[in-house]
Amino acid sequence: MAAPGTPSRPEHGTDTGTATAVRPKARAPRRWRVLLHNDDYTTMDFVVEVLETVFNKAPAEAYRIMMAVHTQGHGLCGVYPFEVAETKVATVVELARGQGFPLRATMEPE
Repeated sequence: MAAPGTPSRPEHGTDTGTATAVRPKARAPRRWRVLLHNDDYTTMDFVVEVLETVFNKAPAEAYRIMMAVHTQGHGLCGVYPFEVAETKVATVVELARGQGFPLRATMEPE
């Protein structure tokens, strides 16, 4: 043992290697599906516009999703981490209410 006031040095023959902690592998964050739901008042053009602006969909893809919303009752807009999905849902609702539409967007775990 070192005398008080002197720096401690490893003894001859002792292990001076660095200790490494074993960490569990990080899991990918849970992803969430964002869905648009059909209603009788929101126009198809507005749904396509939302898909193009909020979800960055190409016009053909936006039209395909809009038709799924119209014919099947809902359409998948994308799959995102929680915070991104939450923001997109809030943005859709805000845009729809601003235009007087009752368009509904929800998120569910993938």
